[in-house]
Amino acid sequence: MSTPILDIVCLCADWCGTCRDYKATFAALQQALPTHRYRWIDIEDEADLVGDIDVETFPTLLLAHRGRVLFAGPVLPRLGDAQRLIEVQLSQVDMAPSADQFAAFNTLAAQLRKA
Repeated sequence: MSTPILDIVCLCADWCGTCRDYKATFAALQQALPTHRYRWIDIEDEADLVGDIDVETFPTLLLAHRGRVLFAGPVLPRLGDAQRLIEVQLSQVDMAPSADQFAAFNTLAAQLRKA
């Protein structure tokens, strides 16, 4: 099974020193796990995009798969922590069968019922 692509978004603010420090870590994360889509969003510069989201602690990561939020919350600005968080979320995504696999399991279940 191929690894699902996640949307990994960092919500930050330019005035936040921790966010400025985290920018290098976020870039390293992209290098370490390049198969995902990454986006750095300054919540003030892109306030229309952020909408009603109230970020209380920076940096805040948003992890999503196919438009479904898997995680949204503050993270420590450490590469290993972010990598582990992504691995855990990927394992949750991997556990759910894809639509075609789900249909195949249903077909097998129906055939077993007839046997």
